[in-house]
Amino acid sequence: MDIDEFRMERYQSLYWHLVDYDLSESGVLPMTIRELLGPAADADAFLAGTGLGYPLSEGGFETRANIAAWYPEATADHVTVMNGGSEANFLTLWTLLEPGDRMAFMLPNYMQGWGLGRHFGRATDTFRLRLRNGRWALDPEELNAAIGRRTRAVMVCNPNNPTGHVLTEAEMDAVVAAADRVGAWIVADEIYRGAELDTDAASPTFWGRYDKVVVTSGLSKAFAMPGLRVGWAVSTPELLHKIWERHDYTTLTPNIISDRLAALAMLPDVRESILTRTRTIIRENYPFLEAWLRTHEEVFTWSRPVAGAIQYAKYDLPISSTRLVDRIRERRSVLLVPGDMFGLRKGIRFGFGYDIERTMKALTLVDEVLAEVSPVRG
Repeated sequence: MDIDEFRMERYQSLYWHLVDYDLSESGVLPMTIRELLGPAADADAFLAGTGLGYPLSEGGFETRANIAAWYPEATADHVTVMNGGSEANFLTLWTLLEPGDRMAFMLPNYMQGWGLGRHFGRATDTFRLRLRNGRWALDPEELNAAIGRRTRAVMVCNPNNPTGHVLTEAEMDAVVAAADRVGAWIVADEIYRGAELDTDAASPTFWGRYDKVVVTSGLSKAFAMPGLRVGWAVSTPELLHKIWERHDYTTLTPNIISDRLAALAMLPDVRESILTRTRTIIRENYPFLEAWLRTHEEVFTWSRPVAGAIQYAKYDLPISSTRLVDRIRERRSVLLVPGDMFGLRKGIRFGFGYDIERTMKALTLVDEVLAEVSPVRG
């Protein structure tokens, strides 16, 4: 059976390791195992005490209990652990969607769900965030138009990739009301929750707002541990059992080392320490990117992200986003992500969570390409 190409992941997989500067990454500088484990004695104890056997296929009890502590009134029975947030999304949509079902999908977005909705179900219908008066906002008319009697699931990304927008309480209520109208499940990809720019409080979660919610997340973005490939789903025990059955057909279990490290990372005090590190990086780095954007106000329009080490900027240039990003990569060896890989058009996602000096060097190279493609003004 054919499946749509996942254009962004294919693009990054082909090129991120071949360029001099990778600004396509949407997380922050990864933690080291030493940083996570702490003192040498703790590291030695971990190494000596971790046998390389199978973990529980749903994730260890301690891991699940510590993850559950981040969600109001959740318990270990409300959590199952998988290999990355992408597997959590995959298994959730495989579980929920039947061939005749439709899925309502927020745009812009990480487009995995868009392709899977078309693959597992009949079709993916879309509704949008729109940039209005300097901020992104949910279009309530499109939301309601996208949801009908055949809609089985409504998928959102909150905080949003690529915009960094966090849905307001009213917008979250609107999503719940629209799903409830037809009895659809809400699938909330919350992978950027915890990476807030201006507050030390985590963004609000969909967990607990409705009885048919699946929250997917993991350690890749806000927690700065993408290499552990730890993801999870939080939902009802009944639905998780069905997801777990499908997990038996994919990767079966999480990695034992990743499972043990995730249990440590999600201890409440350790979790908050990690998120403080992430927010510090984002807050220190963002002013540099914003200052660079302000030197191009005649080209770019943007809204300050609420969460995530990502900035989406629309541009006014006579070139498509894929062609522009390809030109930047081919001529200056800088990798970015074009807007049309998120369901948008003329725009670019800039990652700013890594070494800011290298990021700024990369942006000076982007300057050169912008000068080449900009029409003469005046």
